[in-house]
Amino acid sequence: MTSPNDTRTSYDTAQQRSDRIWSQIEADPSGLRMLTGDRPTGALHIGHYFGSLRNRVRLQDAGVETWLIVADYQVITDREVIGDIKGSVRELLTDYLAAGIDPERSTIFTHSAVPALNQLMLPFLSLVTQPELERNPTVKAELAAAGRSAMGGLLLTYPVHQAADILFCHGNLVPVGKDQLPHIEQTRVIARRFNERYAGGEEFFPEPDALLSDAPTILGLDGEHKMSKSRGNTVMLRMDPDETLKRIKKAKTDADRRITFDPENRPEVANLLTLASQAAGRAPEEIAEEIGDRGAGTLKIYTAEVLNEHLAPLRARRAELEQDPGYLFEVLRAGNERANAAADATLATVREFMGMVY
Repeated sequence: MTSPNDTRTSYDTAQQRSDRIWSQIEADPSGLRMLTGDRPTGALHIGHYFGSLRNRVRLQDAGVETWLIVADYQVITDREVIGDIKGSVRELLTDYLAAGIDPERSTIFTHSAVPALNQLMLPFLSLVTQPELERNPTVKAELAAAGRSAMGGLLLTYPVHQAADILFCHGNLVPVGKDQLPHIEQTRVIARRFNERYAGGEEFFPEPDALLSDAPTILGLDGEHKMSKSRGNTVMLRMDPDETLKRIKKAKTDADRRITFDPENRPEVANLLTLASQAAGRAPEEIAEEIGDRGAGTLKIYTAEVLNEHLAPLRARRAELEQDPGYLFEVLRAGNERANAAADATLATVREFMGMVY
């Protein structure tokens, strides 16, 4: 059997496949079904927005069938306390819709409301080995990030749960960053093994492709770590313009007054230029040249200004949505109904393949 760690599944191979898919999207997106989503740990920040959320809206608007999972069960994969989970789900829904996700064209649903999706984990677990799961580098990274030494069962099987997320609706396209490629390859292996072992060689489950984003990595305002609420180095989408300016002014830079775009040697300055570039739609080198010797203070003010201008429509829509939480959960209930219909149909066929219909 194929291992998800085979060298043939390298980043270069995934990039080639991803490039072909982008071409297909531009020519004819029909037949593509995207599954992606987030763990509901609260409101989203600009790292989420520029790194993934804006791209999801772009794919939705291009005509790609879009499924977004609010992965509430995954909140407990690496933490003992989930906090105000309903409040976090509400915040996530608000940011999704404010950013342009259209519930008429996209299905938004939660793990916990779709039992048949989670039941797929049982046959899927029969298709993987413990060493395969333990070798998954993303699982190891999650364990380290959680600060734990012992791996819980849910974290160990996290890639299998993610496979169920993708395959229950026959998703064949998953936007990811490079660090998530092992999960997608594990899903491809599970789909292939199910088709071979239980479906008699029929291609019932697709082997999904990773769609690699060309969005740059957004660091936190410390210029060192990935933007993260737990590190307090974020600009939240829901912040007002004054708060955004205050946060940006506190961003770490360096002592060199002349502004240049040099991600390797000047990561803090490069990160601000990247944020400004994403918001203004201009090359970071062009912005650096324009600011020149006017220093980091000028760069920070410019970055805050273009961020506030870019996010103004999103924030206005967010303020409207916050006034009607009932509507948000109506959207979720409708999405859960569609997801349950798809999951029930998939599980029914899986049981037929396995000879478990009595």
